[in-house]
Amino acid sequence: MHPSDNRAEIREFLSTRRAKITPQQAGLPPGGGRRRVPGLRREEVAVLAGVSTEWYVRLEKGHIGGVSDDVLDAVAKALRLNEAERIHLFNLARAAKPRRPQRRRAPSAVRPSIARLLESMVGTPAYVRNARNDVLAYNPLFRALYAPLFDDPVNPPNFVRFTFLDPRTHDFYPDWDEAADGMVAMLRTEAGRNPHDRDLYDLVGELATRSDNFRTRWAGHDVRLHQSGTKRIKHPVVGLIEIDFDALELPADPGLVITTYSAEPGTPSADALTLLASWVATSGEEQHLREDEEPDKRIR
Repeated sequence: MHPSDNRAEIREFLSTRRAKITPQQAGLPPGGGRRRVPGLRREEVAVLAGVSTEWYVRLEKGHIGGVSDDVLDAVAKALRLNEAERIHLFNLARAAKPRRPQRRRAPSAVRPSIARLLESMVGTPAYVRNARNDVLAYNPLFRALYAPLFDDPVNPPNFVRFTFLDPRTHDFYPDWDEAADGMVAMLRTEAGRNPHDRDLYDLVGELATRSDNFRTRWAGHDVRLHQSGTKRIKHPVVGLIEIDFDALELPADPGLVITTYSAEPGTPSADALTLLASWVATSGEEQHLREDEEPDKRIR
């Protein structure tokens, strides 16, 4: 889990992907005798990728820095990697190339114009996060939708810490396992993209120490592109809401992503979201929910 363990990351990622594929899925004959490993053998991956077994064994040991894109593509196809996994493999290869590491830190604030954009979305919950899933800025409706996220008296709001360390999330997220899988996969994806982000690995270390659920999922090396989808939330005030999310990277602010939520018109979820927006607007809930925060911790 240390940011410098790139070879270990490569080895574990490739071996876990190889273990997920059967010879039948890869179009290979099952072969005789009992298989000592789940999924494909290294020599089978080598055949499928069109390289020697010795070369692939070396690759799986983490010697990937000088490998061409064409060969990486062949390995990705042999392992039947999806888009997120293929991108992750290329990120690992890029990080393995000898060079002076750039220790980027996750951004911790947003520009005023982005804050104004969030505030203008009166009927749409919206927030900005960094790669660690720290919530850096948000509008009142998002604050009301995710009120429990802001209850940690010590740490700033962070989706992954909230999911794994707050027991209320098992009720807040009716599909908790799916939400937990997604959170870890997002962090693993970012770890491959930016292996020298010390803050990210500090968070991983904290969660691996405090949560068995997190530690088990992190060891799975699953990755995911968190660009759009649907989630269900059991809100303490308006009940169950099924909402779609769309995540957009901010090109002018590398590392930051703005996410918006919406519900399909005419559905009970849309009615619930409208009710929540009305409640925020008419009850003074925006001020109530923020009055215990320092002004510079609201929307920055």
